Parts: sequence; structure tokens; C-alpha cells
Amino acid sequence: MIKIGLLGAGHLGKIHLKLLKEIPEFQVVGFYDASPEVRLKVEAEFQVKAFSDISSLLDAAEAVDIVTPTLSHFDCMVAALEKGLHVFVEKPLTHTVGEAEKLREIAAENPGLKIQVGHVERFNPAFLAVNQASVRPVFIEGHRLAVYNPRGTDVSVVLDLMIHDLDVILSLVKAPVRSISASGVAVISESPDIANARIEFANGCVANLTASRISIKNMRRLRIFQKNTYLAVDFLKKSTEVFRLAEPDEEGLEGKMKFEFNRGDDKKFLLFEQPEVKPVNAIQMELEEFAASILRHQPIRVSLEDGYRALKVAHEILAEIDRNTQAYDPVF
Repeated sequence: MIKIGLLGAGHLGKIHLKLLKEIPEFQVVGFYDASPEVRLKVEAEFQVKAFSDISSLLDAAEAVDIVTPTLSHFDCMVAALEKGLHVFVEKPLTHTVGEAEKLREIAAENPGLKIQVGHVERFNPAFLAVNQASVRPVFIEGHRLAVYNPRGTDVSVVLDLMIHDLDVILSLVKAPVRSISASGVAVISESPDIANARIEFANGCVANLTASRISIKNMRRLRIFQKNTYLAVDFLKKSTEVFRLAEPDEEGLEGKMKFEFNRGDDKKFLLFEQPEVKPVNAIQMELEEFAASILRHQPIRVSLEDGYRALKVAHEILAEIDRNTQAYDPVF
């Protein structure tokens, strides 16, 4: 059993706390939140000890789950790693790329410590239903739209929402980023609330991503196009659809939804499939895998390096947005 502490008991932190208590591999030794009022309320609600300072909590733990605001991720992680604790940290990994690079150095000096980043969409059942081994994207289009919520506006929409899709596509496209173009605008907050990015990879794949936190409806969709196949992943509705071309003599076509597709003398079928989407609590699953990485050395699905790559691309997008914003000279 792993003695684990929680840092940050806000909306998401309380979800983590509830799940940590239900995972048998964890013994929750306590939690810390910067607000004394929150500490009192959460301690009474969950019957878990509230610590008045971070250091004391870390001294009592073997691992830590960091669900604090992004601006404090770096300091919390450094404190935990210096005490020899395994770390789960919510996305984004840190606020700046420089902080993330420093963490990579610290992690390299402590190879026995497990570090996992909470990019939860990797555990979304709709994404898990995709046969990722057969995905060879040529073009990817993503839309992640959210109704305005003041929570999360301490960072831009790129670090708050788009970074989910950045992590997903970086896990699918096995090639380095070649170029990025992006635009965005701050509408309500002080940082971009809506952004669009076009990412070109060295293997020719292109990803076009849009993220907004001032939408009138919620949407989390990713469409993946490749030779003979189109995949639609709806992270919000937790559904996956696959359209692919099939040869007439392909085995197993009977009983499946298909449409005849003729290109001259070349007869094929357009096959529609819906992979089974198994019900999964994504946050619980990622925390269970964190425990398994500590106890059984199971590979970490979303590593420190994954978190770093997504953060780095996110900041390159932000730099492009800033450059284009400064160059923009509207004429009224």
C-alpha cells in the first residue's frame, strides 16, 4: 500500500480525493489546501486529515497527487521530488517550459521516482476504443469548446483546453513538429480565450486545432483522416466511429453496415464501424495506473516527457499568437 497525500482540494482536487480513498493500493494520509476554510470543510466532508503546511504532508507520504493551480505545480513538484516522493501532477505539467526543463533534470537525477502527468483524455473510453496501432494520421481536426467558467482562467485557453488535444495528437503522430502557425484573442480574460493552431509534422501530417472557453455549447471532438480510413472521436459523448474502405472479398463483412463504393472498375465498400466503448472512469484509471507504476513498475502512459512535449508545443503556439497579435493593426 502506498501512503499518498493530496495537494489542492478545489473542485478537481475533491474528485481526486474521493477516488484515492476508493483505490485499495493507496492509503490517503491527508491533504493540503492553501485556504483554511477549504481545509476545514473538506476534512469534515471526507474524514481525511488536513495538514496546515505542505512540508508536513510530504513528510508523511510516499507519493503525492498535485491538483493545485498551474502556477504552483513547479514548486510543489520540486518539494515532493526533493523528499523522494513519487508524483502525479495534473496538466499542464508546469506554467513555463523552463520550469519543465528543470524538472526533467531533477527527474534524471532520481530515476527511481515515478512521475505521471494528468492528461486525462488519454484514458477517455472513446480514445481507448481506438486501435491506436493502426492509426497513421495524414490530417487531424480538433474542436474543444467550453461554456465560460471562471475556474481555469489563470492560464490561457491553450494551456487550459487545447493542451488536451496536443497531448493526444503527439501520442498518435510519430514524428517531430516541423512548423506551427496560430492565432487567438483574449475576449473576457487577460489571456487568449479562443485560439486556433495549425501544426505541421515532419512526416507530412497536419493538425488543425481550435479551442474556445467562450462557446455557447460544450464540444470535444477529434477527427482523424488517413489513407482509406476516417475516425471520429467524441470525448464528450464518449463515442467512436470508424469509416474505412474495404475490399469486396474481405472476411467478416456480412452483417456490417456498408455502402458500395465504385471508382470505375474498382469496386469497394465503405464500411461503418463503432468500436466497443467500455465504461471507464478516466480519472480513476489514471490514478490506478499511477499506483501500478509504483508497485509493479508498470509503464507510465503519460510520462514527464509527454507532459513536457505537450507543454512545449503549447508555448510555441502561444508565442505565435503573441507575435500575430502584436503585428495585427486593425483599421476601423
